[in-house]
Amino acid sequence: MQTSNLNLFQVNTTAYDEEDFLLLTSLTEEQITKVITPIVEDERENDVEYDNDMLVEALIKEYPHHVVLHYTTSGIDIISI
Repeated sequence: MQTSNLNLFQVNTTAYDEEDFLLLTSLTEEQITKVITPIVEDERENDVEYDNDMLVEALIKEYPHHVVLHYTTSGIDIISI
């Protein structure tokens, strides 16, 4: 499993910010978009529904030896000092 050079991305596939998710991963932006773009476009063109979990599962399936962790933006704890 590749754990060096982790990246943090906010993934937005809809017009609704509350549907965004964060992706902590060893993947590049290009690798991510290569996998999820066809899924998103299939919904837009053919009404084939997906959810964020399905997008993450597709990334894990395509890149099983990479780090792929996802979080919802509302699921992040805030530390206030």
